[in-house]
Amino acid sequence: MEEEEEHAEPLSAEDYAAEALAADMDPWIIFDTRKTPRAEFLSWLESNRPSQVSRFGNEEGGLGPVGWISVLGPNHGPGHADVTGLQESWEKLLASGRPVTFQTIKELALNHNVLSGKWLMHLDTGFKVDRAWECVAKATLDGKISSVKVSPRDPNSDSKHVICVYNDNFADEEQVMQLDAAIRAAGVKCPLSYKPDVYTYLGIYRNNRWKLCPTIYESKFDLECVPRRSHITNKVTNLEVT
Repeated sequence: MEEEEEHAEPLSAEDYAAEALAADMDPWIIFDTRKTPRAEFLSWLESNRPSQVSRFGNEEGGLGPVGWISVLGPNHGPGHADVTGLQESWEKLLASGRPVTFQTIKELALNHNVLSGKWLMHLDTGFKVDRAWECVAKATLDGKISSVKVSPRDPNSDSKHVICVYNDNFADEEQVMQLDAAIRAAGVKCPLSYKPDVYTYLGIYRNNRWKLCPTIYESKFDLECVPRRSHITNKVTNLEVT
């Protein structure tokens, strides 16, 4: 399950969760650098630009729905997250009446090894999303990023695309900062927000009933600064990290 796309009209957290689950269940277009020859990458990238791939396919063209377009890097490996245990502990937490806060959710994540997270960017369809996707996809091919994915175009709405760029441990602030640096080095300058996967697995999206912000860092690239760099804010503490 992954992050929601941005809509012109806000949805409930439950609507975002259902939308994300539906995308996860549909077929993905995947370039796995561990199995596919590098020489095929550029033609694959050109054939699967997010602005040109329809979320719901094309019946006349014989194309089925596409949930996500993804690139897996050479160092990508399966995690050992105990998602079932996490969700059981979450139900117990809700039944207990204990407050639902970032700290209680982080505690669940650490207990069940659900530590992965992702930097997110929301971009209009067309050149902007295709260019940003090309930047992070190539960085993943080169092993600078573990894995990335992008939502295809939704022809039925004006919602933006979302690109997700992953790392292993949201609790390791240095690792989160290093991933931001890799994204910026790849050529992406747009604002980013960072979301732990534990929020996604628990169905905590925007407009949730606990009034939690599902992203814990935001990154804005400073074009005026010399050298140019990101300004990253921890949204839990409201302190600037870089």
